[in-house]
Amino acid sequence: YTIYIMDKKIEFTDSALKQIKKIISRSNNGKYFRISVKGGGCSGFKYNFSFDNSTNENDVLFNNTVIDKASLEIINGSIIDFKVEMIGESFVINNPKLRRLAV
Repeated sequence: YTIYIMDKKIEFTDSALKQIKKIISRSNNGKYFRISVKGGGCSGFKYNFSFDNSTNENDVLFNNTVIDKASLEIINGSIIDFKVEMIGESFVINNPKLRRLAV
């Protein structure tokens, strides 16, 4: 599923959307799935996935997903997926811009 927010494009796989919905439906989790980008990692950025019960004026909201405007700039053009592997399961962002930067 592809969304366009403030002229930015982000794609969510079916697996990611199902997992977000599943986790949010649990009563002890937050109301929103929050995606943010922090400094760190091999490309200079680290993705953070969390749950929140509120939004602020710097957030962009799509369904139950919240992304702050600065993070939205960084993940523009990305695909958000949920992977289940032998070593565990996790949300993954496939960001073509950062792949080009991390040489």
